[in-house]
Amino acid sequence: MDDLTGAERAALATLREADEWGSGYSAQQPTRPQTVGYGLVDSPAALCAWIVEKFWSWTDSGGDLHRVITRDELLDNLMLYWLPGTGASSARLYWESLRQVNEWISGSAGAPVTVSTGCSVFPKELQRPSWRWAERRFPNIRYWNEPGKGGHFAALEQPALFVDEVRSFFRLVR
Repeated sequence: MDDLTGAERAALATLREADEWGSGYSAQQPTRPQTVGYGLVDSPAALCAWIVEKFWSWTDSGGDLHRVITRDELLDNLMLYWLPGTGASSARLYWESLRQVNEWISGSAGAPVTVSTGCSVFPKELQRPSWRWAERRFPNIRYWNEPGKGGHFAALEQPALFVDEVRSFFRLVR
């Protein structure tokens, strides 16, 4: 642990806190996705509670979700799951992929992805890789930035900042 940078230590602390207080969904969904899935497609109240809790926990809002995401934006997002009935399939994605993602995070980078890569690591994202960790999997990182605000839903929370990040990367690889 002594060879970690301050950013890496902060990322580990965030992961530990998330593991202790906010990872129930990631234990439920990869092991028993259908259990929660039935509620997500059968009950609009269950779907709303499940998704809005994630927005509340994973945004960079300082505890006031509606400061960065409006009620209408939340409702729009919920309807993208409710109308087509995709709540269960969204939970099932964890069952299909979480083991592989955990392997990558724990150190087994797998085959390198050699295309030009851009990374924007937002401060309230749960899994915030360091450059050192990311370059094991993505050896051709052309753009790296750690913006001062934003969370898991950065494109919705901070749309102008997100667009600036995308543009900054693509200016380098035109």
